[in-house]
Amino acid sequence: AFADVAGVLGVPAPGGAFGLIARIEDGLPVKALDRLAGKLAPGDTQFKYRLIPKATYERRKVKHRLSSDEGERLARLAGIWAMAVDVWGSEEDARDFLFRPHAMLEDRRPVDVVIQSEIGAGLVLDVLGGLKYGTAA
Repeated sequence: AFADVAGVLGVPAPGGAFGLIARIEDGLPVKALDRLAGKLAPGDTQFKYRLIPKATYERRKVKHRLSSDEGERLARLAGIWAMAVDVWGSEEDARDFLFRPHAMLEDRRPVDVVIQSEIGAGLVLDVLGGLKYGTAA
């Protein structure tokens, strides 16, 4: 799973989970945000500003690095993206799932729930796990 997250973000993470943690703590490159936003919302140039406000994004571009909190948020969303692609079998279907309201999430869009918090990401993982392993979803 950690290799999937690193792959989605486009960052090498030698050392598995701890390598990824180190990369996040050191500051993921801004291009990881651009890459993730391009995968999730390829036609929406503003989507990345839902993850990091525009003014902050502009400041980060100068340093070429994200904060560790921003990197954790990206890694959380990248993990959900990787699992959604695995469950649905295609990026298009995964995108449709993430951007459509879901009854088990009080009719909220999974992408919004994941961006909001780690607990929200856990709820979306539960839905995806149910879909993958055949329980209620």
